[in-house]
Amino acid sequence: MDKVFNPKSYEERLYRMWLNKGYFKADADKSKTPFTIVMPPPNITGQLHMGHALNNTLQDIIIRFKRMRGFAALWLPGTDHASIATELKVAEQLKKEGLDKNDVSREYFLERARQWKELYGGKINDQLKKLGSSCDWSREAFTMDENLSRSVKDAFIKYYRAGLLYRGKRIINWCPSCKTALSDAEIEYAETPSFLWHIKYPIAGARTDTDSDNLTAERAAGGGTANAGGDADTDRLTEYGRTGGFIIVATTRPETMLGDTAVAVNPDDARYKAFIGRTVRLPLTGREIPIIADSYVEKDFGSGAVKITPAHDPNDFEVGQRHGLEVVKVIGDDGVMTENAGSAYAGLDRFVCRQKITEDLKVLGLLEKAEPYTHNVGECYRCHTAVEPLVSRQWFLKMKPLAEPAIKFVKNKKIEFVPRKYEKTYLNWMNNIKDWCVSRQLIWGHRIPAYYCGDCGHTVVEAHAPKVCSACGSAAIAQDEDVLDTWFSSALWPFSTLGYPKKTKDLDFFYPTNVLVTAYDIIPFWVARMIFSGLYFMKDVPFSEVLIHGLVRDADGHKMSKSAGNGIDPLELIDRYGADALRFSLSFNTAPGSDTRYSRDKIENARNFMNKIWNAARFVILNGENAVIPKPFTFRLSDADKWILGKLNKVVRLTTKALEKYDVGLAAAKLYEFVWDDFCDWYIELSKPALYSDDAKRRGECLSILNFVLSNILKLLHPFVPFITEEIHLSLNGKDAAADESIMISEWPEAVKKAAPKENFESVIGIIKGARNIRAEANVPPSKKIKLYIVCEKEKFFAKNVLYIKKLCNADEVIFTSDKSEIKENAAAAVFGFGEVLIPLGELIDAEKEIAKLEKEIEAAEKEIQRGEGLLSNPRYVEKAPKELVEKERAKLDGNAGLRRKLKERIAYLRGEMAR
Repeated sequence: MDKVFNPKSYEERLYRMWLNKGYFKADADKSKTPFTIVMPPPNITGQLHMGHALNNTLQDIIIRFKRMRGFAALWLPGTDHASIATELKVAEQLKKEGLDKNDVSREYFLERARQWKELYGGKINDQLKKLGSSCDWSREAFTMDENLSRSVKDAFIKYYRAGLLYRGKRIINWCPSCKTALSDAEIEYAETPSFLWHIKYPIAGARTDTDSDNLTAERAAGGGTANAGGDADTDRLTEYGRTGGFIIVATTRPETMLGDTAVAVNPDDARYKAFIGRTVRLPLTGREIPIIADSYVEKDFGSGAVKITPAHDPNDFEVGQRHGLEVVKVIGDDGVMTENAGSAYAGLDRFVCRQKITEDLKVLGLLEKAEPYTHNVGECYRCHTAVEPLVSRQWFLKMKPLAEPAIKFVKNKKIEFVPRKYEKTYLNWMNNIKDWCVSRQLIWGHRIPAYYCGDCGHTVVEAHAPKVCSACGSAAIAQDEDVLDTWFSSALWPFSTLGYPKKTKDLDFFYPTNVLVTAYDIIPFWVARMIFSGLYFMKDVPFSEVLIHGLVRDADGHKMSKSAGNGIDPLELIDRYGADALRFSLSFNTAPGSDTRYSRDKIENARNFMNKIWNAARFVILNGENAVIPKPFTFRLSDADKWILGKLNKVVRLTTKALEKYDVGLAAAKLYEFVWDDFCDWYIELSKPALYSDDAKRRGECLSILNFVLSNILKLLHPFVPFITEEIHLSLNGKDAAADESIMISEWPEAVKKAAPKENFESVIGIIKGARNIRAEANVPPSKKIKLYIVCEKEKFFAKNVLYIKKLCNADEVIFTSDKSEIKENAAAAVFGFGEVLIPLGELIDAEKEIAKLEKEIEAAEKEIQRGEGLLSNPRYVEKAPKELVEKERAKLDGNAGLRRKLKERIAYLRGEMAR
C-alpha cells in the first residue's frame, strides 16, 4: 500500500478490473433468490448532479449489500430518450448551421437526433461509472431501443383495443415555444407578481356603450363611464354593493375573457338567483353570454361570480362540458391571439394583448380595480415559457379503471413506501387523477402507431401501417405525426427492460423487481405510472418497495441549481476528494425521505475518514510483515480481543438490520463510530503492547484478530466506499492464493460466536479515559510518567489488564486498593464503571505556574461574563434582537460562569496541594 492515501492511484484501475471480470453481471440463477433494482433512467441530455449522485449511491449501496448476501443481484441501468430536451438540443445544433427544424424532413431530423445520442448520450453513464456504480452494463437499456419500442407499441395497442385510449379535444398544458403538449411533471411553478383585475360585465338589456365598434369614439371623447338602466334585477345587484347593471368578475388573465362563453354563479347564492338564465354582454366584443349556476363556484370567493372560458382553463372546460357551452379558442398554439379574439386583438402576443385589453377596459369604465396579486405561474421545465392551458385534439389514456387497482395494491401493502408517509402523496394523486394526455407534438420519440384514412377518416391502431383502409379500401393512409409522452415508455421500464412483451427468462426470474429508489418529487409522475402499468400488463406489482430520498440542498437549505450559483459538480468533488469520500458524505446520517444539506465540511470529514481507514490498514499490514499469523480463534483470546469482537458483533447486527430496512444513513453512522472510535482509537492502541513486545506468539495472535476485524470492517464498509475497501482488501490478502478475488463477491459478515469477557472491558477503557482527562486538565506533559491509584472491588480483573492501563496512561506504577482512605497523597480523581482512578499531581506540575495561568483564564472569563450580563440586562436588546441570538448569549453567559467556577475549584485544589 502507498504511504499516502491517494484515490486517483487506484479508482479507475479497480473499476476497469470489476468490469473486465464481470462482477456486475447478474444471471437468472435459480439456485439464488433474485434481487432487482431498475435505475431511474437519466436523460441522455443529462449531466451528473448531486441528486443523481445521491440516488445512485443509495442504489449501489443496496445492490452491493445484496450481492454480498448471496442474492442474484441485478441493478439494471439505462437512459431515457427525453423527447423535449433532446429535440431542443438538436434544434439548437441545426440553428447554428442556419437551419430550422421545421425546414428539414422528419427523417433527416431523426437521423441528426440519433447522431446526437451516439455522440453525447452515454456521457452521464461514464460519469456514473466514476461514482463506482456497479450496474450490469451488459444490460444497459435505452427507451428507444428496438425491444423497448416494441413494448411501447404493444402497450398502446392493448390500451386502445381495451377502450382505454381515445382521441379527442380536451384541455391540455401547452408550451407555445416548444409547441407541444406537456405533462404535469414537465411544468415548473414560479411565484409571479401580477394583478387581479376586477371587470364589469353589463347585464344584457341595460344601456352601455361597450361594443368594440364604439371604442374609438369613447377614446376620442376622453373615455366614458358605462351607464346602466335600472330594472328590478339590477336594483337587487345595487343592494349587494355592485354598480347597477353589472356583474363583476375577477381574473388574473384578462386576455382570455375574449373567449368567455358564460358567467357562473353558485346555485345557492341568494344574490344571483334572479339572474340565473339571463345574459351578460361580454365587454369589448358585444357578444351575449349566459349566466349559469354551477356548484364549482365558491360563494365566498371574490364577487361570487366567475367568468367561464372553456378553451383556456381546465376547470372552466369541465363546467363547459356540463352545460354544453361553446368552446372559443382565442389564443393560438404560438401564444398569439387568434381571429376569434376580434380584429382589434388578433395577431397580438397574449401578454401584449393583456395590456391592451386592460387599457381598453379602463377607457370604457369597465375596469373597477386592479389589485396586486402574486400567484404560481406554470412554466415549461425546458424553455421556461409560461404554459398555456389550451383545448387541443390529443390522445388520452383513461385513468380511473387503471388507478383503482393501483390504489388497492398500495392500501393492501403489496407495495410499501419507505418512509410510510409518502404513501399519502401517492394515494392523493391517484384518487384525484385525470385522464392522461399521452401525445406530444414532437419528432424525436415513439411515434404513435395510429393510422388515418385520408378519404373516410377511419382510424386504425396497429404495430405496422396498413396498406389500405379496412373501412373503405383507400390507400391514402397516413400515420399520426405525434409521438408519445416520454413518461409513457418510462412507465413500462421495470418490465420492458427485461424483455416484455416477449416472455423471456429474465422477465420470469427478475420481475417483479424489489425496490425502486427515487426522490419524492417524482412519485405522481413516474412511480404511480409504473405501478398501474405493471398491474395492467404483467398482472403483478412492478416492485414491492419504494425507497424515497430527499433533495440535496446547500448548507443554508436552499435548492441547488446552476442559475442560483449554488450548484456543486460531483465530478469536481470526485477529482479532488475521491469517489468514496463523495459517496460516504452523501450517505452518512441521511434519513429516508428527508432532504439533506451539503457542504464542503461534509466531504472533507468523509475524506478524513477515508484517510483514517487507510492509515489503520497500513498499520496492520506493515506490522504483519514477516510475522507468523495463526488462523483466528485457534488460540486463547485476550480480554481486549473479546471486547473488540463484541463490538464487531454489535455493528454487524446493527448495519445488517439498517440496510435491510434501507436506512443507509444510520448504517453509515454506526460504521463510522465503530471504525473511528472502537477500532482505530482504541483497539489498535490496545494492540500495541503485544505488537511491540518480544513475544512472537502473542504478536501473531494479536495480528490475527487485527486482520480479522479489519477484513470484516472492509466488507461492512464496501457497499458505501467500494474503491478504498477493494484496494485494502487486495493488499491485506496479498499473500493469499485468492489475492485477486474481489471483496464485492465475498460473503457479508456474520456475528462471531465468541463471548465477550465476563467483566466489562469498557471499565478498563474508562480507567484510561479518566486518567487521560486528569492529565489533560492538569496540563501534565504527555512524556511524564505518572503514579495511578485504582479504587475498586474487582482487582483481579483489572490487574490482569494492567499492561493496557500502564501503556495507554503512561504510568510507571499502578496501585490497586479497595479503600480510598489509604491514599495519603492529595490526588485528582475520575470515576469509571467499577470505581475511581486517582492521580497524585504534586510532582507532576508546577503549582504556582499553573495557578498564575488559571488566574489569567478567570480574568478573561469574568470579562466575558460582564459583557454578557450587560447585554442581557438591556431590555431593548432582549426585546428587539433575534430570539436565537439572545438564547445564544444566555448560553454563552452560563458557559463562562461554569468555566469560572471550575477554574476556581482547580486553583483551590492546587493551593491545597501546595499547603501539603
